[in-house]
Amino acid sequence: MNQFPSRRAFIGGSAAAAALVAGGAAGASAKARRTGPSAGRRAGWTTRPVRIESGLVAGVPALLPGVTVYKGIPYGASTAGDGRWRPPRPAPRWDGVRVADTWGDACVQDTSMVPAGQVPGLSEDCLNLNVWTAAGDPGERRPVLIWAYGGRDSAMWASQPLYDGAGLARKGLVVVTFNRRVGPFGGLATPQLTAESGHDASGNYVLMDTIAALQWIQRNIHAFGGDPDRVTLGGWSAGSACTWDLACSPLARGLFSRGLAESGLEYTKDPALSHLAGSYITLDAAQEQGTALMQALGVSTSGELRALPASTVQAAGGDIGSYVLDGWVLPRGYTETLALRAQNDVPFIAGNTKDENNAWLAGAGGPPPASISLAMFQAGAQAEFGARAADFLALYPAATDDEANAQAGISGQDDERISTFLWGTQWRAAGRAPAYTYFFTHTPPGTDTANPVVPGNASGAYHGSDIYYFLDNLYGTPRPWQRADYQIADTLSSYLVNFAAAGDPNGRGLTRWPAVDPGRRQVMAVGDSFGVIPIASDAARQQFFTDYFESQTTAW
Repeated sequence: MNQFPSRRAFIGGSAAAAALVAGGAAGASAKARRTGPSAGRRAGWTTRPVRIESGLVAGVPALLPGVTVYKGIPYGASTAGDGRWRPPRPAPRWDGVRVADTWGDACVQDTSMVPAGQVPGLSEDCLNLNVWTAAGDPGERRPVLIWAYGGRDSAMWASQPLYDGAGLARKGLVVVTFNRRVGPFGGLATPQLTAESGHDASGNYVLMDTIAALQWIQRNIHAFGGDPDRVTLGGWSAGSACTWDLACSPLARGLFSRGLAESGLEYTKDPALSHLAGSYITLDAAQEQGTALMQALGVSTSGELRALPASTVQAAGGDIGSYVLDGWVLPRGYTETLALRAQNDVPFIAGNTKDENNAWLAGAGGPPPASISLAMFQAGAQAEFGARAADFLALYPAATDDEANAQAGISGQDDERISTFLWGTQWRAAGRAPAYTYFFTHTPPGTDTANPVVPGNASGAYHGSDIYYFLDNLYGTPRPWQRADYQIADTLSSYLVNFAAAGDPNGRGLTRWPAVDPGRRQVMAVGDSFGVIPIASDAARQQFFTDYFESQTTAW
């Protein structure tokens, strides 16, 4: 998802005992940077080292008392050189104790829109993850959340304050964030790469990295007090699309037991999928892109392509990165997967924010501006709805710029809620697992200068504004948070903790959140209030968008 506010373009909890968990430092050296008891004392360890498959690791205090964070644990080897455009390979082992006190490098990407002081270390040795836990004993078996970042156009790395996991860890989860390949390094496909793969497929390295992180959790999370049988894969925007794709991938079967999709799931006949992070292209189309890139770079073999500097590949291949219907990681499209009941049948939470805005208008020419004129509103309706434009404009009448701007917002909210509800009915019909949909309504106060993925002009309940509250990490961001914000974060994160623990967000003291029921066209409002609301502002508008979606001939 792009960086614009449009989705289309409480420090609560009791202090826990010191965590008995593990993590790894940045870098790929097979030797630990510090070993031995004296080094541990110098590093200020709060826990004794524990063993994971790569060696002994020790963590450091997190931002909240009682929580330990383990930064930069390698879950795969370097992807540089011969590792470029190959599935992840095992992480190197190390001797002694690895002190996990440093964030790992982010994967190579375009950072031209990121403030200079916030650009992390970038390299192709970037398959690393971070773990937060407050478990007092590795035998506790706490539910696990693995979080996939969004930000398709910029700011794609796991160590941003926006994704800090200490809040949820103090409420009982083990939280994992991870770096994965993006852009041309995560999505390139060529005929040569396909031939050498052994699966007649290429592309989707971003999904392979996520699968590798999930496999690492299955093998190692017990050392952190985590339960490998209760793993929630979640994310927002592009991370939401990643979660959805792996719910449709046979290679991820059994690796996670719940899904969380913030601002990224749509009805599979929603035209907006053509320009959202969840879009995919065929293998033939992806290989055409890859062949064109090789020609532009003046190379003719995979070896020559792998030998090029990463910066050269990034500069020339910045438009590459869509998921690929490759027949291997993604053997089928979304609609066909659900029709065949071939999905990974796990409970899902999915939803959107109130001011992601104007999904239909974005389809008429990119992310909509902050203010929409009457002429733009009318032209956008004609471009998107064609013969149905007059019906749309009668349902959302506007005679002035101010009215057009207001109606664009209302129609965008209806579009979002209806599309996500229809996705939920698809999910429910295809299997036994429930879906819980939400609509986030609260505007965060002030601005956020600590997280480059949050644009400075973001307003309202913008795209991604719900992350702070789901992850309960208001403490790490310099916004002027108010009592209401902490209460919302405590409530919304409690729903998530319950969901991660049992596959159902409901629990004592919380307003009931019903699962999607095709006979009840409703969604859970969360934020300024908590409770069920209709999926559209009135019945006629709901019918319009439902009919519009159903009339589409393309089903993703």
